[in-house]
Amino acid sequence: MKCIVVDDEPLGREGIRLLIEEVKELSLLDKFSSAGAAAKFLANNEADLVFLDIQMPGINGIDFAKTIPKKTLIVFTTAYPEYALDSYEVEAIDYLVKPIESDRFQKAVNKALSYHKLLKADYAKSKIESITDGYFFIRAERKIFKIRFMDVLFIEGLNNYVMIHTEEQKIITAMNIKIIYEQLPGDIFVRVSKSYIVNVQQIGSCDNNSVFIGKNEIPIGNAYRSHFFEEFVAKKLLGR
Repeated sequence: MKCIVVDDEPLGREGIRLLIEEVKELSLLDKFSSAGAAAKFLANNEADLVFLDIQMPGINGIDFAKTIPKKTLIVFTTAYPEYALDSYEVEAIDYLVKPIESDRFQKAVNKALSYHKLLKADYAKSKIESITDGYFFIRAERKIFKIRFMDVLFIEGLNNYVMIHTEEQKIITAMNIKIIYEQLPGDIFVRVSKSYIVNVQQIGSCDNNSVFIGKNEIPIGNAYRSHFFEEFVAKKLLGR
């Protein structure tokens, strides 16, 4: 997978370069000290993955990410954890806080590799075939899957694909997250960010910024926070 690094700090660029060298599936095309320089490169070259700093002079990483082609994946690398929620609003696949440990970097790369395989696969447009009491059928990967509502942990969107996460498997289908959300029962599933729908019955805990389902921490987007807490938390909250 071909990648570039965008970071205004020389030590930041070098640190990511060393981590990339440890991963045989990655090929570093170039490193850039500004979003402007990276944009010029991407205008004439294709990259599969961008390791992108956020806090940079001129165009910051969040604004630059909005201009990157959708088929190019983004992993943010920054010293500022408070930008995590903003990163998921531009469909970044991961968010690494400096200093970045090798194991955490590999976890982000593995996720990028999975999505890269997804984006290259020849998935026909899929749809929910039917919804009945307690389950639905969905066409994906040349099969029809029966999925019970209670088995769905959360649904993750990336461009025009969704990944349905259950305890047993991950089902990938070519469908926009907005389309699948509109077809699911609104008393069970709630959209908590641009990229995530969660099953409220699977939520273990939550705070102001995240929902926790098992070992998964799912960010709550600013535009979705009020609806989530008013419609799905406040109405179920026991009084003192």
